[in-house]
Amino acid sequence: MGRIGATVPSFCLNRIRPLVRIRSKNHSHFSKSEEEEEEKNDSGNVEKEKSCVDVVNVKPASVIIGRKIMIVVDSSPEAKNAIQWALTHTVQSQDLVILLYVTKPSNPGEEAIKEVAPRVSQFLSCMKILCQQKRPEVQIEVAVAEGKEKGPAIVEEAKKQGVALLVLGQKKRSTTWRLLMMWAGNKVAAGGVVEYCIQNATCMALAVRKKSKKLGGYLITTKRQKDFWLLA
Repeated sequence: MGRIGATVPSFCLNRIRPLVRIRSKNHSHFSKSEEEEEEKNDSGNVEKEKSCVDVVNVKPASVIIGRKIMIVVDSSPEAKNAIQWALTHTVQSQDLVILLYVTKPSNPGEEAIKEVAPRVSQFLSCMKILCQQKRPEVQIEVAVAEGKEKGPAIVEEAKKQGVALLVLGQKKRSTTWRLLMMWAGNKVAAGGVVEYCIQNATCMALAVRKKSKKLGGYLITTKRQKDFWLLA
Protein backbone atom coordinates (compact mmCIF):
# COMPACT_ATOMS: atom_id res chain seq x y z
CA MET A 1 0.00 0.00 0.00
CA GLY A 2 1.50 3.37 -1.06
CA ARG A 3 1.05 6.92 0.22
CA ILE A 4 0.30 9.80 -2.11
CA GLY A 5 0.49 13.45 -0.91
CA ALA A 6 -2.59 15.48 -1.87
CA THR A 7 -2.04 18.72 -3.81
CA VAL A 8 -2.87 21.85 -1.78
CA PRO A 9 -2.33 25.57 -2.31
CA SER A 10 1.26 26.69 -1.80
CA PHE A 11 0.33 29.23 0.91
CA CYS A 12 -0.96 26.38 3.10
CA LEU A 13 1.92 23.99 2.73
CA ASN A 14 3.47 25.03 6.02
CA ARG A 15 0.23 24.31 7.87
CA ILE A 16 -1.40 21.35 6.15
CA ARG A 17 0.03 17.89 5.73
CA PRO A 18 -2.81 15.83 4.30
CA LEU A 19 -2.44 12.06 4.13
CA VAL A 20 -4.37 9.98 1.65
CA ARG A 21 -4.25 6.21 1.66
CA ILE A 22 -5.19 4.14 -1.41
CA ARG A 23 -6.37 0.62 -0.81
CA SER A 24 -6.90 -2.02 -3.38
CA LYS A 25 -10.09 -4.04 -3.42
CA ASN A 26 -8.21 -7.23 -2.59
CA HIS A 27 -6.48 -5.92 0.53
CA SER A 28 -8.72 -4.71 3.33
CA HIS A 29 -6.68 -5.33 6.44
CA PHE A 30 -7.42 -1.90 8.07
CA SER A 31 -9.28 -2.06 11.30
CA LYS A 32 -12.46 -0.04 11.89
CA SER A 33 -10.77 2.19 14.47
CA GLU A 34 -7.96 3.03 12.05
CA GLU A 35 -10.49 3.96 9.35
CA GLU A 36 -12.40 6.27 11.74
CA GLU A 37 -9.20 8.00 12.84
CA GLU A 38 -8.16 8.41 9.22
CA GLU A 39 -11.48 10.07 8.32
CA LYS A 40 -11.14 12.38 11.34
CA ASN A 41 -7.68 13.51 10.20
CA ASP A 42 -8.92 14.11 6.66
CA SER A 43 -11.82 16.29 7.89
CA GLY A 44 -9.40 18.23 10.11
CA ASN A 45 -7.12 18.90 7.16
CA VAL A 46 -10.06 20.22 5.11
CA GLU A 47 -10.98 22.64 7.90
CA LYS A 48 -7.39 23.87 8.10
CA GLU A 49 -7.33 24.45 4.36
CA LYS A 50 -10.56 26.44 4.54
CA SER A 51 -9.14 28.57 7.34
CA CYS A 52 -6.06 29.32 5.21
CA VAL A 53 -8.24 30.43 2.33
CA ASP A 54 -10.30 32.63 4.67
CA VAL A 55 -7.15 34.31 5.99
CA VAL A 56 -5.93 35.06 2.47
CA ASN A 57 -9.33 36.45 1.38
CA VAL A 58 -9.62 38.90 4.29
CA LYS A 59 -10.42 42.36 2.89
CA PRO A 60 -8.29 45.29 4.10
CA ALA A 61 -9.88 47.92 6.30
CA SER A 62 -11.68 50.65 4.39
CA VAL A 63 -9.77 53.92 3.97
CA ILE A 64 -11.56 57.07 5.07
CA ILE A 65 -11.56 59.60 2.24
CA GLY A 66 -12.02 63.22 3.24
CA ARG A 67 -13.88 66.03 1.51
CA LYS A 68 -12.60 68.96 -0.49
CA ILE A 69 -13.61 72.20 1.19
CA MET A 70 -13.02 75.48 -0.63
CA ILE A 71 -12.83 78.76 1.29
CA VAL A 72 -12.84 82.05 -0.65
CA VAL A 73 -10.20 84.33 0.82
CA ASP A 74 -9.15 87.97 0.55
CA SER A 75 -7.94 90.67 2.93
CA SER A 76 -11.42 91.46 4.30
CA PRO A 77 -12.48 90.68 7.91
CA GLU A 78 -15.43 88.68 6.51
CA ALA A 79 -13.09 86.27 4.73
CA LYS A 80 -11.04 85.79 7.91
CA ASN A 81 -14.24 85.04 9.84
CA ALA A 82 -15.16 82.43 7.21
CA ILE A 83 -11.77 80.73 7.60
CA GLN A 84 -12.03 80.72 11.37
CA TRP A 85 -15.54 79.28 11.31
CA ALA A 86 -14.69 76.58 8.76
CA LEU A 87 -11.58 75.39 10.60
CA THR A 88 -13.35 75.19 13.95
CA HIS A 89 -16.83 73.99 12.92
CA THR A 90 -16.79 71.93 9.73
CA VAL A 91 -13.26 70.87 8.66
CA GLN A 92 -12.25 67.37 9.78
CA SER A 93 -8.77 65.86 10.01
CA GLN A 94 -9.03 63.90 6.73
CA ASP A 95 -10.40 66.84 4.70
CA LEU A 96 -8.51 68.88 2.11
CA VAL A 97 -8.92 72.66 2.41
CA ILE A 98 -8.43 74.84 -0.68
CA LEU A 99 -7.96 78.60 -0.16
CA LEU A 100 -9.23 80.36 -3.30
CA TYR A 101 -8.26 83.89 -4.29
CA VAL A 102 -9.99 85.55 -7.27
CA THR A 103 -8.29 88.21 -9.40
CA LYS A 104 -9.20 90.20 -12.49
CA PRO A 105 -7.98 88.80 -15.83
CA SER A 106 -4.39 89.75 -16.51
CA ASN A 107 -3.36 91.50 -19.72
CA PRO A 108 0.08 90.61 -21.12
CA GLY A 109 2.53 93.48 -21.10
CA GLU A 110 1.03 95.40 -18.17
CA GLU A 111 3.58 96.22 -15.47
CA ALA A 112 0.93 96.43 -12.74
CA ILE A 113 0.21 92.71 -13.07
CA LYS A 114 3.84 91.89 -12.31
CA GLU A 115 3.49 93.76 -9.02
CA VAL A 116 0.14 92.20 -8.07
CA ALA A 117 1.15 88.57 -8.58
CA PRO A 118 3.88 88.51 -5.90
CA ARG A 119 1.54 90.21 -3.42
CA VAL A 120 -1.15 87.61 -4.05
CA SER A 121 1.34 84.78 -3.70
CA GLN A 122 2.67 86.20 -0.44
CA PHE A 123 -0.84 86.74 0.90
CA LEU A 124 -1.89 83.16 0.14
CA SER A 125 1.31 81.83 1.68
CA CYS A 126 0.57 83.71 4.91
CA MET A 127 -3.03 82.48 4.98
CA LYS A 128 -1.85 78.90 4.44
CA ILE A 129 0.61 79.16 7.34
CA LEU A 130 -2.11 80.55 9.63
CA CYS A 131 -4.43 77.67 8.74
CA GLN A 132 -1.69 75.10 9.32
CA GLN A 133 -0.97 76.61 12.73
CA LYS A 134 -4.66 76.37 13.58
CA ARG A 135 -5.12 72.83 12.23
CA PRO A 136 -1.70 71.23 11.62
CA GLU A 137 -3.22 67.82 10.82
CA VAL A 138 -5.28 69.18 7.88
CA GLN A 139 -3.87 69.42 4.36
CA ILE A 140 -4.04 73.01 3.04
CA GLU A 141 -3.72 74.07 -0.61
CA VAL A 142 -4.04 77.43 -2.37
CA ALA A 143 -5.55 78.32 -5.74
CA VAL A 144 -5.96 81.46 -7.84
CA ALA A 145 -8.82 82.01 -10.30
CA GLU A 146 -9.25 84.83 -12.80
CA GLY A 147 -12.55 86.30 -13.93
CA LYS A 148 -14.26 89.56 -14.81
CA GLU A 149 -17.10 88.63 -12.48
CA LYS A 150 -16.08 87.19 -9.12
CA GLY A 151 -19.20 85.09 -8.59
CA PRO A 152 -19.04 83.06 -11.82
CA ALA A 153 -15.28 82.64 -11.41
CA ILE A 154 -15.75 81.12 -7.94
CA VAL A 155 -18.54 78.80 -9.08
CA GLU A 156 -16.50 77.60 -12.07
CA GLU A 157 -13.39 76.96 -9.98
CA ALA A 158 -15.36 75.07 -7.33
CA LYS A 159 -16.83 72.85 -10.04
CA LYS A 160 -13.41 72.34 -11.63
CA GLN A 161 -11.83 71.33 -8.31
CA GLY A 162 -14.74 69.01 -7.46
CA VAL A 163 -15.26 70.43 -3.98
CA ALA A 164 -17.97 69.19 -1.63
CA LEU A 165 -18.43 72.45 0.30
CA LEU A 166 -17.90 76.10 -0.61
CA VAL A 167 -17.51 78.60 2.24
CA LEU A 168 -17.69 82.37 1.78
CA GLY A 169 -17.53 85.31 4.15
CA GLN A 170 -20.56 87.61 3.98
CA LYS A 171 -20.79 91.32 4.62
CA LYS A 172 -23.97 92.84 5.95
CA ARG A 173 -25.63 94.97 3.26
CA SER A 174 -28.19 97.63 4.00
CA THR A 175 -31.64 97.50 2.45
CA THR A 176 -31.02 100.85 0.76
CA TRP A 177 -27.91 99.52 -0.95
CA ARG A 178 -29.79 96.47 -2.25
CA LEU A 179 -32.62 98.62 -3.61
CA LEU A 180 -30.18 100.94 -5.39
CA MET A 181 -28.42 98.01 -7.05
CA MET A 182 -31.73 96.53 -8.20
CA TRP A 183 -32.85 99.89 -9.50
CA ALA A 184 -29.59 100.16 -11.46
CA GLY A 185 -30.33 96.78 -13.05
CA ASN A 186 -27.34 94.97 -11.54
CA LYS A 187 -29.01 91.83 -10.20
CA VAL A 188 -25.73 90.10 -9.41
CA ALA A 189 -24.54 93.05 -7.34
CA ALA A 190 -27.94 93.38 -5.66
CA GLY A 191 -27.76 89.83 -4.36
CA GLY A 192 -24.00 90.03 -4.02
CA VAL A 193 -21.26 87.60 -4.99
CA VAL A 194 -22.13 85.38 -2.04
CA GLU A 195 -25.77 85.07 -3.02
CA TYR A 196 -24.80 84.25 -6.60
CA CYS A 197 -22.49 81.45 -5.44
CA ILE A 198 -25.10 80.01 -3.09
CA GLN A 199 -27.72 79.86 -5.84
CA ASN A 200 -25.50 78.64 -8.69
CA ALA A 201 -22.80 76.43 -7.18
CA THR A 202 -23.03 72.73 -8.07
CA CYS A 203 -21.90 71.83 -4.55
CA MET A 204 -23.25 72.95 -1.19
CA ALA A 205 -22.37 76.60 -0.60
CA LEU A 206 -22.82 78.60 2.57
CA ALA A 207 -22.12 82.12 3.73
CA VAL A 208 -20.70 82.97 7.15
CA ARG A 209 -21.23 86.30 8.89
CA LYS A 210 -20.12 87.02 12.40
CA LYS A 211 -22.82 88.10 14.79
CA SER A 212 -22.36 91.21 16.91
CA LYS A 213 -19.73 91.07 19.65
CA LYS A 214 -22.45 91.42 22.27
CA LEU A 215 -24.45 88.38 21.14
CA GLY A 216 -21.59 86.35 19.66
CA GLY A 217 -21.79 83.40 17.30
CA TYR A 218 -22.24 83.29 13.53
CA LEU A 219 -25.05 83.78 11.04
CA ILE A 220 -25.10 80.98 8.45
CA THR A 221 -26.89 81.33 5.10
CA THR A 222 -27.47 78.45 2.67
CA LYS A 223 -29.80 77.84 -0.25
CA ARG A 224 -32.56 76.78 2.17
CA GLN A 225 -31.69 78.72 5.34
CA LYS A 226 -31.07 82.43 5.68
CA ASP A 227 -29.22 83.98 8.64
CA PHE A 228 -29.36 80.86 10.81
CA TRP A 229 -27.86 81.89 14.13
CA LEU A 230 -25.18 79.47 15.28
CA LEU A 231 -24.20 80.32 18.82
CA ALA A 232 -20.63 79.07 19.14
